[in-house]
Amino acid sequence: MGKDWDFGLFGCFGDCGLCIITYIVPCYVFGKNAEESGGSFCTSCLCFFVPIGNLCCALKTRGRVRERFDIDGGCCGDLLTVIFCTPCAIVQEGRQLKNGHPVAQVVSRD
Repeated sequence: MGKDWDFGLFGCFGDCGLCIITYIVPCYVFGKNAEESGGSFCTSCLCFFVPIGNLCCALKTRGRVRERFDIDGGCCGDLLTVIFCTPCAIVQEGRQLKNGHPVAQVVSRD
């Protein structure tokens, strides 16, 4: 069973610096989130400006963040969040990656 996000979707002002940077240059934070979750910074920054590419990249990044922190949710909820609350979603992911506590990986020995 997963858990909820450590930081709410509308908790943008909990980290004012990240909120301001996201407002001024959202592509930078978008790229940093992708990089922190295992994607490419440059590709994500560029995808931010491509209409369908930005949705695909945002969904992939959000899914990786949810997986890394064992957060409940799915593609449909992520899609709605990314479409209707893009800046809030970017800040939420950034705060989670910066201050959240990832789930420990279990390593099996064969």
